[in-house]
Amino acid sequence: MSKTDTRSITPNESIHEQYVLDVRILEVSTSDDGEPRYRFEAPQHQGKEFADAETAELYADIYFFTNGFAEEGTGDRGVPPEIIGSGRAVLAAYFLTLPNTDRDWVASFFGLKPHRVREYVSWVEERAEEIRTGAEAEGVE
Repeated sequence: MSKTDTRSITPNESIHEQYVLDVRILEVSTSDDGEPRYRFEAPQHQGKEFADAETAELYADIYFFTNGFAEEGTGDRGVPPEIIGSGRAVLAAYFLTLPNTDRDWVASFFGLKPHRVREYVSWVEERAEEIRTGAEAEGVE
């Protein structure tokens, strides 16, 4: 599990985004293809790497929206119960963080037009920002 409050950053890592509650996204330099990867980290979460910053940030938004979740024990194709319980918009956004999934696939899965999926994602991102802003206003670090 990732412990962001005690884990130091290695020379090939830099903080891409730091959130409240010791949640962060690190940019990790890789020597394989020269492209950076982005690792989401939070206390009580195993951490997860993404090929681009936008997907890592969406994952962080989902994490805050659901008040945290763990993917451990869900298998390769499972969805954490917290995601399912948070509704259709969160599930659609979560699907977009999975490999080989795009807006068209998600729209087809839900029987929606792709612009509706964009609206779902925007709503999740806005709500997550409200949650983080509220936590900061309450003095949560």
